[in-house]
Amino acid sequence: MTEPFRTRRFQPVPAQLRPRRHRQAARVVVTDSERALLLADTDPGLPGTRWWVTPGGGIDPGESPRQAAVRELAEETGLVVPPDSLLGPVAVRTVVHGYSDQVLSQVESFFVLFTAQPFEVRPAGLTADEQITLDGWDWLPLASLAALPEPVWPANLAELVAMADEPQSWPVSLGVIEESTLPVE
Repeated sequence: MTEPFRTRRFQPVPAQLRPRRHRQAARVVVTDSERALLLADTDPGLPGTRWWVTPGGGIDPGESPRQAAVRELAEETGLVVPPDSLLGPVAVRTVVHGYSDQVLSQVESFFVLFTAQPFEVRPAGLTADEQITLDGWDWLPLASLAALPEPVWPANLAELVAMADEPQSWPVSLGVIEESTLPVE
């Protein structure tokens, strides 16, 4: 009998052997203007790693970034919203994530969703990988994100919330950024 996937031990893959993936992605900054809903993510190949991310993920074939953002939000948080409730995309960027088992490069579109108050998160459709790597969620104060012991990706989350008030500048290009548990090279 095989050991459950969640408890298997993972080993980092040497940098030159890590497969490289590319995709389009959509992310949602969910906020009540004071706090943001963030998901705790981990890298099973590097025990003890943990960082915070916005809900979101890959765009499926035939989906627009907005459609993917709505779907990902429902899957990862249980919150179902109409597509026109999302502001943006307020920003776009290319991000490179170096993980212990792969290098993922994705072009991300960021949307902002304002909520009247925090809601109870109830994931409704996590992928098998997300069931392994996601380690909870929290409504974290925007003003103190920089003081967290774990990284927040994207690091400029409060700026993305502020961009929601400037639709004439959407989408702001944030360039190319690396966010890695293991450097890409």
